[in-house]
Amino acid sequence: LINRQNKYYMQVARRQPVVIVKGEGTIVWDEDDKEYLDFTAGWAVLNLGHSHPVVTKAIQEQAATLIQTSNQFYTVPQLQLAELLVANSCLDKIFLCNSGAEANEGAIKLARKYGKTYLNGAYEIITTENSFHGRTLPTAAATGNVHYQENFLPMTPGFTHVPFNDVSA
Repeated sequence: LINRQNKYYMQVARRQPVVIVKGEGTIVWDEDDKEYLDFTAGWAVLNLGHSHPVVTKAIQEQAATLIQTSNQFYTVPQLQLAELLVANSCLDKIFLCNSGAEANEGAIKLARKYGKTYLNGAYEIITTENSFHGRTLPTAAATGNVHYQENFLPMTPGFTHVPFNDVSA
């Protein structure tokens, strides 16, 4: 399966040589039924584990009703989620997106808009060295690691990288 996938799949991350076929909670199994403890949590999006019964039921119910619409339309679950997030945070509005890179780009855009509006056009953003912020061009520029940038130069301008925990930098 790995060789077949390598024929068709463009490598964008260094993968482990394991084919995961099912999961339950924090345990996953490979194609040979070997058990592993999953420490990645789907890059932090499966914090309740694989096949959690409450999440599975909610997905099944929603899929039977309405699976996906664009942000061009209003939906009840999206409104309910927005209300829940605002009620339980210090923020008054939310931005829903599909990935961490898209969330980071939203934050970059908000910071630049704020700088343009309130700070005489300021646009530079400080990130740390050896960080990772995503695989889009702006988030690669925000990433403080040349390894993720070298194949895509020139980078989007406006990012300064400093050592982690070095406030004076």
